[in-house]
Amino acid sequence: MNEMHLYDNLIAESLELAENTGFRELPAGGHALWEAEAEQRLIFQKDMAYELGGGGLPAVSALAFTSLPAKADRLLLCGPDLPRLKADSPYARLTILHVDGGDWQDDQQAYRLLRQMEYTRYHVYPRGFMMRISTSAGREPVRVSREALKNGLDFTQAGRLFLEAYHRHPQVRAVTLLFVTAPDFPYGLLAEKAVRMEAVTNSLDQIWNNLAMDCRSCRLKPVCDEVEGLRELHFSREKGKAPTQAHQGL
Repeated sequence: MNEMHLYDNLIAESLELAENTGFRELPAGGHALWEAEAEQRLIFQKDMAYELGGGGLPAVSALAFTSLPAKADRLLLCGPDLPRLKADSPYARLTILHVDGGDWQDDQQAYRLLRQMEYTRYHVYPRGFMMRISTSAGREPVRVSREALKNGLDFTQAGRLFLEAYHRHPQVRAVTLLFVTAPDFPYGLLAEKAVRMEAVTNSLDQIWNNLAMDCRSCRLKPVCDEVEGLRELHFSREKGKAPTQAHQGL
């Protein structure tokens, strides 16, 4: 499946935002030493040290796929680590999954596997790190407990739990995980790219499931207009079908 290249420009642009702000590598190797809860546990305000993305601050979550090779997992941090934060902070998390789609049997299996990998983020529960994901609002604020910080929680510990969870999918060859808390990071720009990444995935859903689309009225038309290769992919899947009005008005 070579469709993963559709995310590559968005990935490069997102990583460039981090490079322009400045980031550092965290140790990604080795097993996670921090405890993962079996299910989400509430952190009440009285037990909270601060909230990433709290008080109306940015709380961006972005996820993209790529078939570009990667030698190893990477954990990146742009801004102060958890122990250095003293109050609510802006926050973002960018996840890049390097996948091998060569053994996927068909389009529907490909989409199902992509969504399974994506939904992994809803099932990782580092102790003392309570994510409150809102896909409709495009936000992912995180409450961090005082007790967890006292016991040594940082982005290395939390990040390794995410890496291990994603690697439970055999198609995942490597993971690049970027955490951001820098006050001067362009969170709005990353949020725009996150919306486009999700729109690419939704577009692939329509294409892979052979859904008829009238480009004049399709809500995903702006994505096809902007993402290089997406329109061509759609047209290539339409070859051999009876002519319709699907692409009139282009």
